[in-house]
Amino acid sequence: MASFPSCLFRWDLLSFHGAIGNVTRVPALIRPQAQEKRSSVPEKKGRCVHWEIIGLTFVVLTFTNLLVFFGFYKVNARRRKLSNGINEYADSDGQFMLPYNLGMILLATADFSTENKLGQGGFGTVYKGILLNGKEIAVKRLTRGSAGGVEFRNEVSLLIRLQHKNLVKLLGFCNERDEEILVYEFVPNSSLDRFIFDEEKRSLLTWEVRFKIIEGIARGLVYLHEDSQLKIIHRDLKASNILLDAEMNPKVADFGTARLFDTNETQAETKRIAGTRGYMAPEYLNHGQISAKSDVYSFGVVLLEMISGRRNNSFVGEGIAAFAWKRWVEGRPDIIIDPLLVQKTSNEIIKLIQTGLLCVQQNATKRPTMSTVIVWLGSEAITIPSPKAPAFTVSHSQSEDGTTSMSNVLTELSCR
Repeated sequence: MASFPSCLFRWDLLSFHGAIGNVTRVPALIRPQAQEKRSSVPEKKGRCVHWEIIGLTFVVLTFTNLLVFFGFYKVNARRRKLSNGINEYADSDGQFMLPYNLGMILLATADFSTENKLGQGGFGTVYKGILLNGKEIAVKRLTRGSAGGVEFRNEVSLLIRLQHKNLVKLLGFCNERDEEILVYEFVPNSSLDRFIFDEEKRSLLTWEVRFKIIEGIARGLVYLHEDSQLKIIHRDLKASNILLDAEMNPKVADFGTARLFDTNETQAETKRIAGTRGYMAPEYLNHGQISAKSDVYSFGVVLLEMISGRRNNSFVGEGIAAFAWKRWVEGRPDIIIDPLLVQKTSNEIIKLIQTGLLCVQQNATKRPTMSTVIVWLGSEAITIPSPKAPAFTVSHSQSEDGTTSMSNVLTELSCR
């Protein structure tokens, strides 16, 4: 049987006996674990880069948010705070009053041109302005170096919290480049004194219109004294501080000297007498005593001016209160009444003369409240008290207790 050579070989890592010992060994195969270990290095680097991106993004977003917050804070700070100490700008509806840009006001008033001048008072000048949207405004530019700074703070801090149809509305303010400016709603018919003391325009004030104005002023004062969230004494009520809108509705204006009272406060004293002589109550003028009855006195003077059509200071040697009182005790109140209203001489006008005299009595406690005046104006059936001598008056024709009755006056009138 033939034998064939075998193809099987026997391998061994050990050297043959006696052979040369430089046999090269076949290296062992690389283990999978080692490969995984080396590949984990770039993975860790990827994770680090990922966290660095997240951290950088967080820092950028935080910084951006801080910038936005700071920007809003600065904008609101400018709106909420003026350099002269006013800190609140929300009105009674919680809406912020606009801080007007000086450039906008200069454009609206044509650089405060004399053609746009509406009037001038002790604290500043009032101009008419027209905004770019066509809205008409009244701009009061306070006088530099006067007590205007006090008036500016006073009006802004008070009027933003008041809202009544018989009070002028403050729209905004401007406090730039040493300018202190108040922006009001525009009231087209200017002030009451432009009508009641003008020979031609006064004829437009029929008795019905005058009564509406008197009642509107009274309602505005009731709101200030009793109905608003604040208790405010105006201290400078007069015809020039009463504005008339297109329908001749009155709006009490000029709150620069107004005094804020605590809710339970009824009287205060001051050494700073502010107001207009002839309209100031005697206890205020002589002793600095302020109360709601101070405004009642001023209202009485304005009421008598409305009935007579004459200024308080137009009577030689006496004011309108003294003149009206003397005619009242003489039983001749018809002399008080504006000749343009002679045809309308009636119990209604006589009753308003009596109301005016009650408001200007010397003793403040004897004067009615403004809410009482409203009741008297609204009812013909109510019998009102007889007045006593007003302030700054010495009458020789009054009765022993200083009074005269309305019935006596009406009796004498009916006999004429």
